[in-house]
Amino acid sequence: MDLIAWSDFEKVELRVGTIVHAEAFPEARVPAYRLVVDFGDGVGQRKSSAQITELYDLDELVGKQVVGVVNFPPKQIGPMKSECLVTGFYREDGVVLAVPDKPCLNGLKLG
Repeated sequence: MDLIAWSDFEKVELRVGTIVHAEAFPEARVPAYRLVVDFGDGVGQRKSSAQITELYDLDELVGKQVVGVVNFPPKQIGPMKSECLVTGFYREDGVVLAVPDKPCLNGLKLG
């Protein structure tokens, strides 16, 4: 494992957001959903491609709070530009979303 300096960690903007829209993303090479996540007034709504189809159905995602990286540059994924990275943990059966265990205001920064 590579060690990083505290100043490196401080550069990463990990924030809480609420999924406000979720839809299938059939154009993605790997099965994925297109998400819109509301990160609050300071950041706003951001689009993301999330490879979470194995463990999550579309109807359970809207309203779910997630942790996302909001300061990566946009990344072109097929026909869409992903504007944030929704975080999760890789298991053998799919990706488990990283979520706060209690409700938080959208935009709160992990620190």
